[in-house]
Amino acid sequence: MTSLTADNVRPLESHAMWTSADVADPSEWTHTLTEDQIAELENAVGVARAATDEILDVTADDFPLPTLSPVLATIAAELIDGRGFHRISGIPVERVGFDDASWMYWGIGRHIGDPWPQNAKGHLLGDVKDQGKAYNDPTARGNEIGGSALTFHSDGSDLVGLMCLDPGVSGGESLVSNAVAAHNNLVDTEPELAGALYDGLPYDFRGEQKEGGTPFYKVPVFSRHTSEAGDKERLFVRYIRPYIEASQRHADAPRLSDAHLTAMDAYDAFVTDPDNQVEMKLETGDIQFVNNYHVLHGRREYVDDPAAGKVRWLKRLWLSTKVLGPGDRPERYQAVGQMNHWGDKRTKA
Repeated sequence: MTSLTADNVRPLESHAMWTSADVADPSEWTHTLTEDQIAELENAVGVARAATDEILDVTADDFPLPTLSPVLATIAAELIDGRGFHRISGIPVERVGFDDASWMYWGIGRHIGDPWPQNAKGHLLGDVKDQGKAYNDPTARGNEIGGSALTFHSDGSDLVGLMCLDPGVSGGESLVSNAVAAHNNLVDTEPELAGALYDGLPYDFRGEQKEGGTPFYKVPVFSRHTSEAGDKERLFVRYIRPYIEASQRHADAPRLSDAHLTAMDAYDAFVTDPDNQVEMKLETGDIQFVNNYHVLHGRREYVDDPAAGKVRWLKRLWLSTKVLGPGDRPERYQAVGQMNHWGDKRTKA
């Protein structure tokens, strides 16, 4: 994509903008499962397990949710064309156990979208927990690092889902910030800097590039795309600043300009402003879904106690959504885009 200038950047998808005050009532973005819906999930697990022993083979058709499915369709639409995040509470993890809870989560996810691989191993149902990776390890990914806070970022899919199996001892609050509002603010206040983030910036592959491929890939922070029907002009945000900066360890990666660094500083200032974010504590049985193109997510530091069996553990899904048709995304966001070689494998974590 040709980079945009101050003369042709413009605000996009203002309907998806919000401040923390606008979304201060958690009941507006939380669906608490009813007893009937939990029973429906338990029945669906039985149906799916009768059909296959492999959770990754389970489709939406294998996981019947006659009354919950319409609720999930509404949530999916809200994720793409509304506030961009939602929480589902009430998966009975303590009663059914981690395994059946994971089947419930997978089944819910299959009604919202199709799974994408999350890394070069092909993990479709990933783990977010302390996996012994250090924060300064250039091959470490955020889901493998224990204890540390994570800066606001987006993941490599349309939607990301996180289900809490164990919140750990303390901390780990999930943070969500409005990437659309941050873009539009930058356009209004510093259009030259907004234009700089439409450039293709280098991202570190974290050692997971295709064999023989470059150790970095390029994608703009901001992409503008007109839908296939021509009726919507959408904003797509891809932003992981630590990966952008880590790309500079590779001599052949394009160098970040002063304008790029200043633009990211200005964008970060809005994203990290408490008035533009939501904090939520994910408790056992909570599921959070986020639109990676419209909101950024992060977390606070957390504490585990392995000796007491209290280790923060989330299960992760990366999903594509049918709310967006094939022509409704920029080409780089079709399938798994820059990471399509990850699709060669299909495994659980």
